[in-house]
This record gives sequence, structure tokens and C-alpha cells, in this order.
Amino acid sequence: MSTALSINNLHKVYANGFEALKDVSFDVQDGDFFALLGPNGAGKSTIIGIVTSLINKSSGKVHVYGTSIDTDFSKAKEYLGLVPQEFNFNMFEPLNETLLTQAGYYGIPRPVARKRSEKLLEVFGLADKSKEIVRNLSGGLKRRLMIARALVHHPKLLILDEPTAGVDIEVRHLIWKSLKEINAQGTTIILTTHYLDEAESLCKNIGIIDRGEIIENTTMRDLLDSLESTDFVLYLKDKIDTIPDLNGYKIKKIDSKTIEVSVSKELGLNELFTELSQHGIRVNSMKNKMNRLETLFLEMVSKSKEAKK
Repeated sequence: MSTALSINNLHKVYANGFEALKDVSFDVQDGDFFALLGPNGAGKSTIIGIVTSLINKSSGKVHVYGTSIDTDFSKAKEYLGLVPQEFNFNMFEPLNETLLTQAGYYGIPRPVARKRSEKLLEVFGLADKSKEIVRNLSGGLKRRLMIARALVHHPKLLILDEPTAGVDIEVRHLIWKSLKEINAQGTTIILTTHYLDEAESLCKNIGIIDRGEIIENTTMRDLLDSLESTDFVLYLKDKIDTIPDLNGYKIKKIDSKTIEVSVSKELGLNELFTELSQHGIRVNSMKNKMNRLETLFLEMVSKSKEAKK
């Protein structure tokens, strides 16, 4: 498997002396769906800015599909598609022209660009608005257009910086569906997001950065498996007066038909349901109290901050 993005010993120090990145190294493999997570100000946008030439690095090496951004950025740029946080359209341009203009920057012939634009507008549910000016779109439709525009030159590596910020649930899930399909077709995707359920649902591998340093770089599965216990909220079929004493489980009563249970990975859910059933307690439905990745993320960032005090 080839490497889509290779970052080695990356440093960034701004003119005021602030060290935004401290010896950052990680790889993203071809075909991956990679989550780059971190709190505000951790360095995510700085990394993206350097990879896409919007920010000058202080030192280090960056290769996009084996091409150095220092020696041949024009070639590296052809592999890249970027969806930034902020809308940066010509707000008075029609949607189809927005895509055609972007294609022109990459030297794509007009007939080819028109076909690609029509297909992308259809994929993202924008075909019926192709002649509409961008200014008239809702925030959710603008987000979809941002992704379509980034894909018009068929990049091998798509970088998404908070792609679902501020959109409603329906649009968010439509974007998720589209991104899964794009990734399944071979496009490598790097995602930054503050919606950690989004990262858990979509991504195969994960890097977490805090204060300019990578504090975790692993597979999503291995990271989630490291969680010692998970808290669940259980909604019961019948009211209970007292909560049973279950060996190994921490249980808290929320109300007469709702309990909260902490389940260690050694015990699991099957044993829990068996014990509840033995006490005559039937479960109607359940949910995680907190997203698993969110729990781990908060723990790791907290530990990182404590270590640097």
C-alpha cells in the first residue's frame, strides 16, 4: 500500500515565538479515512495549511503521494482537494460556474469539467439548483457545494476541515453517506471534526494532537478497545423501586424507568442483560451515555495537559 501523506519532523514557529507544531510525524496510507483530532488551537489547521501551501513550515518534510511539497508543489497540489472551514466562494456565481471555475485552475478541458460538475451536483443533491447563485443557498447546501468543488479535479487525497460544522442532522448524514462512498471508490480522506461521533463512525485510523504534539496515532478499533469501561443508559419496560445489586456492575437509578450502568470490557453486555433478566428487569432500549471516542479523547487530552504542567 502506498503512502498518501507522509509528515516527518514538522515544526512551525510563528514570528511572535509561538511554537504551533513540535516535531510532528505521521503517515496516512492510500485509501485510508483518517481522523486528525485535537482541541482548538492544537495545531490541526496549521498542519493542513502547511500541506496545502497556505502556511510556510519552519522545518520538516511533507510528501503527498511521494512528491515533496518543497521541490514540486505543483505536482503535489494535483493530488490534493481541500474543504476549508470557512466558505470562500464567489457568492454571486451560479453553482455550476463555481465548479467549472475550480476545474479551470487545474487545466481541465471545459467539456470534461462540465460533465464532472453535473455529476457532482447530482451526487450532492444540488442538480436542481445548478443555475442558482451561491449566495441564495442555505448553510447546509453551501457545505455540500464546498465538497463538490474540492472533488472536481478528482484528487487522490481529500482534506476536510470541519465539513459538517453548523449543518442540521439530515444534511450531516447525507454528507457522511457521500464521504463513505467517495472513500470506498478509492479517495483517501483526512477529516478534522469536533463531532467525535462523526470520527468514530467514519474513520479507520486516528491521530490526536494537543499543543502541537501528536499524543496518539493508532487505528480507531485499537483505540476504542483500550476503553476500560463504557457507561450506558438503559430505558426499562417497567418501573422499578430499587436497583438490584449486580456483581461487577456499577448501577445508578435515574428515575423509575431509567438506570445508568458502567460496564467493564471484561464483563460485557450479554452478562448484564442476563443478570437483569434474573431480577425481573426488562430493557426496552439503551444508548451510550457518552460517545466512546469522546470519553477517550477527553482522558488523553487531560493527561497530556497534566504532563506538560
